[in-house]
Amino acid sequence: MFPPRSDRPDSHRDNHGTPAAGPVSRRGFLGGVAGAGAGAVLLGAATAAGPAIAAPSRRVTDPFRLGLASGDPLPDGVVLWTRLAPKPLDFDGGMPGRVVPVRWEIALDEKFGKVVKRGTERALPEEAHTVHADVRGLEPHREYFYRFRVGGEISEAGRTRTAPAPGTSPELHFAFASCSNWEMGHFTAYRHLAAERPDMVFHLGDYLYEYAAGVNGDVRTHAGDEMNELGEYRQRHAQYKTDGDLQLVHSVSPFIVTWDDHETDNNYADLVPENSDPDQGNGSREEFAKRRAAAYQAYWEHMPLRRFRKPVDTHLPLYRRFTYGDTATFSVLDSRQYRDDQPYNDTSQVSGPDQWKTDMLGEEQHAWLEKGFDESRSTWNVVPQQIYFASMDEVAGSDPGGYNDGWDGYRASRDRILGYVEERGIDNVVVLTGDVHKHWVNDLRRDFEKPGTPVVASEFVTTSITSGGDGTGSNDPGELTRNENPHTKYYCDRRGYVSCHVSKDRYVADYRVVDYVSRKGAPVRTDASFEIESGKPGVQRR
Repeated sequence: MFPPRSDRPDSHRDNHGTPAAGPVSRRGFLGGVAGAGAGAVLLGAATAAGPAIAAPSRRVTDPFRLGLASGDPLPDGVVLWTRLAPKPLDFDGGMPGRVVPVRWEIALDEKFGKVVKRGTERALPEEAHTVHADVRGLEPHREYFYRFRVGGEISEAGRTRTAPAPGTSPELHFAFASCSNWEMGHFTAYRHLAAERPDMVFHLGDYLYEYAAGVNGDVRTHAGDEMNELGEYRQRHAQYKTDGDLQLVHSVSPFIVTWDDHETDNNYADLVPENSDPDQGNGSREEFAKRRAAAYQAYWEHMPLRRFRKPVDTHLPLYRRFTYGDTATFSVLDSRQYRDDQPYNDTSQVSGPDQWKTDMLGEEQHAWLEKGFDESRSTWNVVPQQIYFASMDEVAGSDPGGYNDGWDGYRASRDRILGYVEERGIDNVVVLTGDVHKHWVNDLRRDFEKPGTPVVASEFVTTSITSGGDGTGSNDPGELTRNENPHTKYYCDRRGYVSCHVSKDRYVADYRVVDYVSRKGAPVRTDASFEIESGKPGVQRR
């Protein structure tokens, strides 16, 4: 048995391992407890265990309409999440303004015949009646089932898995995804991801979008105006959480999340908003700080994050590390909260000295990442983060161009990381990226303008779940992009995610795609697969 570990950035290694059966049915979940809700009364009446809620699930008074989730797994623990919301699109979720006790239990079997842990959490109205149960004392690299209970109402079941123990070298299967815009399509890719039953899922940002109804598309419609106040952010999170495909993938695998911009405001940088539109409360840093605080509060409330990560003032400590035995260490970055404003007014493909004067991570996070590289005893040093890391040069000739909201706009920060990797001889560094709504694969070198310089790391970039719509299906980024970016090995304009299988010897990435999201039911396929052999820098096509 391993002692409990904190997942605070300065003291820990957060962790994980592999699942079995598919999504757990309510019938299976309720095995042995049939009729548990019989005789319950409508929401608002109270019992000793909390408000009693009428029987069958998915009624108007069902408190678990947003599903459940787990996240941030350790060798001995995991976070269990739910939110009580019988009326999801109401700002208060349709809940009374009082504390509600929520019981949880975690078991070795789907029928809950072998319950190993139980507890009660207080769902507070000031936290949108969300639950963040930090369960400890579990066994490493093991599958568990969990559920919640309020009065006579029982949630559906979820399945989770703890991380492997230090000193072990398991093979890992995980996936990463980003950019799920409700209005631009159906979350079909999430359903296919759930069918793979990965050990864990990294969500790399743009879990939702802040825009008003009708701005992004017409496949589905956002509820409400552009998010600005806390109630509006809560409503939008709740709307996304009503999606059955998103609920399914959350119920199957633990999530490790980080944000990008749209969880708050497009292309914001620290306390600098995208624009200074007074109608959006962005007229000053002080006004935007209030908006960001609301966004961060709602984000923490709706993600399976530990309680100590609850925002303080305008800040939420999100960067953190997970160690999966000796196979892989994952250092999850936050590239929004601490960055300088984008150079050149965030104009893409404008280059110059200002790109070398901006900082992406802040000194504390940079030092934390470097310390993690130094202390890692894992074969693979994986960096899940949000934005395009490699150079994206779309200017012909010697001008390096650049995507200034990505790491091109923060070249000193990127060079500091790659320089540290090269000079310290850090092996097998793999960057995972979202944001750009296309699949990409890149070799990483310190000077992208000199193709003959050594490759020191690799980047796998996932496309979006829906953002960008169906896509063109093209595997050609265009002659200019091909010519100016010889480090780029692959491109695909479709929706999907990346599925990874990692052992001590090799890292394999399967680029999964669906051909449409404008209607339901698209099948999934692997468009391309790539691998990295341990100790040999550079990505190879399989």
